[in-house]
Formats: sequence, structure tokens, C-alpha cells
Amino acid sequence: MLFSAMIKLSIVGNTTVICGIKAELTNPIVEAPGKGYIVPNVDLPPLCSSRFRPGPPAEQAQAASQFIADVIESSEVIQTEDLCIERGKLCWVLYCDMMCLDYDGNVLDACIIALLAALKNTHLPEVTISTETSKPEVNLEKRHGLHIHRHPVGASFCVFDDSILIVDPTAEEESLSTAQLTVVTDDEDRLCVVHKPGGTSLSGEKLQECISRATARQREIQKLIDKVIHSVKTAQ
Repeated sequence: MLFSAMIKLSIVGNTTVICGIKAELTNPIVEAPGKGYIVPNVDLPPLCSSRFRPGPPAEQAQAASQFIADVIESSEVIQTEDLCIERGKLCWVLYCDMMCLDYDGNVLDACIIALLAALKNTHLPEVTISTETSKPEVNLEKRHGLHIHRHPVGASFCVFDDSILIVDPTAEEESLSTAQLTVVTDDEDRLCVVHKPGGTSLSGEKLQECISRATARQREIQKLIDKVIHSVKTAQ
């Protein structure tokens, strides 16, 4: 079963990311018998930018995948207990594949938005375990949406001269900046993740300014996603 969503950040630049979610039935891991799990992956192929080369995932793609995994865990966008069908026997695993089609900077924000939109568009079929055969039985006629517990949204910034902040940077602005920062907040104004991959230091005052801007952005993006999801449901 495959579900998808595509997001294009056209506020600044042309970054475009598509997210596909593949749901599979599997056995829970021994350490967490009452939970399913989510496996995110970010792909930055050569088609999205000349800076990326064919072959194994680049370091930036691996870092982005780990970042998304951290966001999923810290924000509790989905509680993995909801993916468990029968404790110790059967659960859902969601493979969340995000592919960048056009890279023009700010790819982490686009990945989070595409992931959230795809999760909200995902409907899993009803699954029971047969008492006679002990095998799973899937009812495709009965589907239910995922329970989205939190709505994380990222806001990325570039720092210039240790003082100037630029929101939603393009790829060119990222390459010229002295530091980059991504702040993820949720719909309860909780700070989920602060990601700063090196660069120059940032004052506490500037960091607080970034968090405040990220909180305001979260509300705007969540309203936009809900509006789009509603329009899709209405059109079906």
C-alpha cells in the first residue's frame, strides 16, 4: 500500500520534495513488542541538483534521514503503539521515502512538511489475525486514518556575519552563510529539535528569535496543510 504527498517551497527558491509512504505488515521487534515502527529515508538524487552524484547516499542525504528520524521520535507525531495490531505478533511498519525533485535549499523544512502531509493522507486497512490459521487477514474495504498526535513544522535560517538572519534560505544563500540552523516546533509550541550542523556560534537572543519565528511558521503551515487535505477529501 502506497500513499504520497508532494510539497514545493515557492516562498523562496524552488525546492520540491515528494513523500511516499509504504505500509507493510511485520513482526514487532523484541525490545518493543507493543509497538510498530517508522523508517524514514531522504533521497537527494542527481536529477534534483548537479551538486549530487550517482552512487551511495551522500553525507547530506544520510544526515537528513537521521534528522527526520529525530523529528519523528522527539515530536511523537505518531505514537508507535498505534501501529501495533497484536502485541508481540503483528504490527505495521511505515517506510517514509522522501525524494527531492528540485534542490534549491531549505530541503529539511520541505521534507518535514511533505512527511506530515503524507501521514495525514495515509489510511490503513483493518487487519485481524485469524483464530483458525493464525495468519493476518486484511480488509481493504475498512480503512482508518493515522492518529496524528503532533504537527511538527521546521523553520530554517542562515546566519551571516554572526548577526544577520535569513529565513527560508536558497541553495546559494546556504553556500554563502557562516552557519545554518533548523528549528522544529509543534502545535503545542513545544520545541522538538534544534539542528545546527557546525558553523559560527549564535547568541541566545538570536536563538530565541529563531524559535519565535519557527512557532509562528508552524501555525501557518499547519493551517495550509489542513486546508489542502480538506480540499482533497472534498474532491474525492
